[in-house]
Amino acid sequence: MTHSVALNFADGKTFFISVHDDELLLDAAIRQGLTLPVDCRQGVCGTCKGQCEIGSYQQEYVDEEALSTRDLDERKILACQTRVSSNAVFYFDHDSALCNASKSLKIATTVTAIELISETIAVLHVDASSHKYPLNFLPGQYARLQIPDSQDWRSYSFANRPNPTNQLQFLIRLLPNGVMSNYLRQDCKIGQTIFMEAPLGSFYLREVKRPLVFIAGGTGLSAFLGMLDNIAEKPDAPPVYLYYGVNQEMDLCEQERLLEYSSRIPHFNYQPIISQASKSWTGKTGYIQDHLNRDQLAEQAFDMYLCGPPPMIEAVKDWLEDHDLQDYRIYSEKFLQSNTVNRL
Repeated sequence: MTHSVALNFADGKTFFISVHDDELLLDAAIRQGLTLPVDCRQGVCGTCKGQCEIGSYQQEYVDEEALSTRDLDERKILACQTRVSSNAVFYFDHDSALCNASKSLKIATTVTAIELISETIAVLHVDASSHKYPLNFLPGQYARLQIPDSQDWRSYSFANRPNPTNQLQFLIRLLPNGVMSNYLRQDCKIGQTIFMEAPLGSFYLREVKRPLVFIAGGTGLSAFLGMLDNIAEKPDAPPVYLYYGVNQEMDLCEQERLLEYSSRIPHFNYQPIISQASKSWTGKTGYIQDHLNRDQLAEQAFDMYLCGPPPMIEAVKDWLEDHDLQDYRIYSEKFLQSNTVNRL
C-alpha cells in the first residue's frame, strides 16, 4: 500500500510524496528528490528530526540522546527510522532549501467567477484544471496569486479543500487602493489567466481529536472553510465552535455554506459577531473575545485556531491568559499587509 505524505517546512512550503508501507520516510523523500538532512541513518544523531502532525507511524531504533521521552510523547520522529501506516503530515523545523526543494508549483488558472460581496470583500473562483493532477494542499494553507499584467503577487488562503477537478476559491479583502483589489474591482474578467504558486503555509488543520475553536476575522474565514469541508467528512468529529467577526453585516459571506455545516457536522456551533452593527442587527455585537465562554472552554482540552488581523489574534491570546486557561493548543496566522505575505 502507498500513502500520501505531506512534508511541511519552516519556510511554509509543503511537498507531497508517496511512501510505501515497507519504506522509511527518509528513503521515500530522497527517492522523490527531497534530500532531508541526514548524518548517521542509525537513529542516533537526530539530524533528520521532524514531527508528525497527522497520521499513524512506527519508529524503529531511536536513541534517547536523539529523542527524549517527552519528544516521543509530542510525536517527534527521526525520518531515517520512521515508517508510515496511513496518509500523514510531517513538519521539519528548517527551510525547504536545505532539501533542494525550494520551489513550489506554479500553475496557470482561469477565472471562472468573481463576486463582489461588499465594498471590502470579494470571492474569487478559479479553475486550475490545467494542472494534470489533483492539486494537493492542506486545509488552511494558502496560494500566491500573480496579478495579471504585473509582477505583483499576493497571498490568499484556499477557501475549499482539494478536489479532483481543481476548482478553487479565495476570499479576498478589498483595500481602498490595493493592486489586487483594483484588479478585482475594475479589470477582472471571466476567462482571464491568473498564475498561482502553491501550496504554502504552516497554518493548517492538524490531527482532529479534541474540540475545536475556530476564530476568524474578516477574510480569515477563508482558511476555515477548507478545514470545515474536511471535518464534515469525519463521522466522529468532535465539537466545533466557529466565531466569525466582521465590521458590518454586509461583510458576512458564505452564510448558506456555514449554516449547512450544522447538518453535516454533528456538534457545530456558529457565532457571527459584528463590531459596527446596524440597528437592525439582532445577533452578537462587539469583538470575538467578548463572547468567549471561559466555563465552556475549561471543561476539557481543546485546540484553537485563529486567522485574521493581528489585533484580533493578540486580543484573543490576551483573553486566554487573563482567564487562566491551561489545557489547550493554539495555532494562528496573522493577515499582514505586505508584498509577500499579504492575505488581504
